[in-house]
Amino acid sequence: MIKDRQYYKFCSYGFLKNLRFFDAFLLLFLLEKGVTYTQIGLLYGIREVIVNLLELPSGIVADTYGRKNALAGSFLAYIFSFVLFYGFHHFWWFVLAFVLYGTGDAFRSGTHKGMIMDYLRQNGWEDKKIWYYGHTRSWSQMGSAISSLVAGIIVFYSGQYERIFLYSVFPYFINFVLILSYPESINYASKQKKRQSLQQTFHAFFSTIRQKNVFNIAFSSAFFSAYLKSIKDYIQLIMANVALLIPFLMGQAPEKKSGVIIGLLYFGLYLLTSRASKFASVFEGLSKRNLPTLTLYAGLGMGALSGVFYIRGWWIPALLAFIGIYVLENIRKPILTGYISDNVPNEVLTSVISAQSLLRTIITAVIALAVGVIADYQGMGMGLLSVSLLLIVVVLFFNTK
Repeated sequence: MIKDRQYYKFCSYGFLKNLRFFDAFLLLFLLEKGVTYTQIGLLYGIREVIVNLLELPSGIVADTYGRKNALAGSFLAYIFSFVLFYGFHHFWWFVLAFVLYGTGDAFRSGTHKGMIMDYLRQNGWEDKKIWYYGHTRSWSQMGSAISSLVAGIIVFYSGQYERIFLYSVFPYFINFVLILSYPESINYASKQKKRQSLQQTFHAFFSTIRQKNVFNIAFSSAFFSAYLKSIKDYIQLIMANVALLIPFLMGQAPEKKSGVIIGLLYFGLYLLTSRASKFASVFEGLSKRNLPTLTLYAGLGMGALSGVFYIRGWWIPALLAFIGIYVLENIRKPILTGYISDNVPNEVLTSVISAQSLLRTIITAVIALAVGVIADYQGMGMGLLSVSLLLIVVVLFFNTK
């Protein structure tokens, strides 16, 4: 397999996509603007509802009318949401910004993975899909690492969180141009001799998703991704408390000190997850048991432990347990994406991955709201502990059935 020009375009896409400088400080930004935990859970839920409504139609539209068009449109929606976050600081403006962000997520998720898998088929590299996707995903995590480091510097020198939304516009515009340069051969599924109708796409999709093995793989991937997505920003609260323990920049304002330290902590976190993605194929090859199920239980257990440590005020153990959730997700993601590709016809691959994302958004919306409400009344640690234990029970129930 050759690392050709398109390989580097795929890697650059992931790197630029994750240059979301606001990501490391989104929760702290919202809290600074007077948004409550319940409102934060509601905002996250609204984003997931929008994705929920558009996820499946977006995948079918991408398979029917072109993946490049779907991706380009998603990045325009992202850019408009960043502008709203930067310029308007009322709750209802945040609602609109999250709606646009959710629209971008819906038209992006699944589409790019479908293009990668199609490209591998065209070149006869299908047996390397976990290795290939793991490497391209590692560049996404590298982008997150650089993003958090740059964001910390921005917060330190500006003393403002909203500036990071403005700076996020530039890499997303570059990615918009990059997507338009992708070859036409991967704009549509390679097995299509001509553009199939929406009716044909719907029929092929539902025939595929009804298969038990396809649904089980999609559910396992969606469940854990939803769990991490709904709680991931709460790691910022743990990092902020860890920052207070570090005797560094003692003479600076708390926002500036926490900005630098949180940026450095995120930088280390994403370097670790980048390595995890790159070595996903090694873990898949070594596993002799049900890797998806074992890692699902392990991740939920780490979330429960992090909640216990948070309640006790043991910030460093709480942070390490939370980091474990991130690492497991980046081991699972390339493996389960490869499993999906092995079991799904290429002409509906984007649609099936979008359906997986649809399931993820439903679960994310429920978890995000539950954690927010519990955190407002019982504290963040109890919210994380309660939801993690409940989800372990849910998984046990479904596995038993």
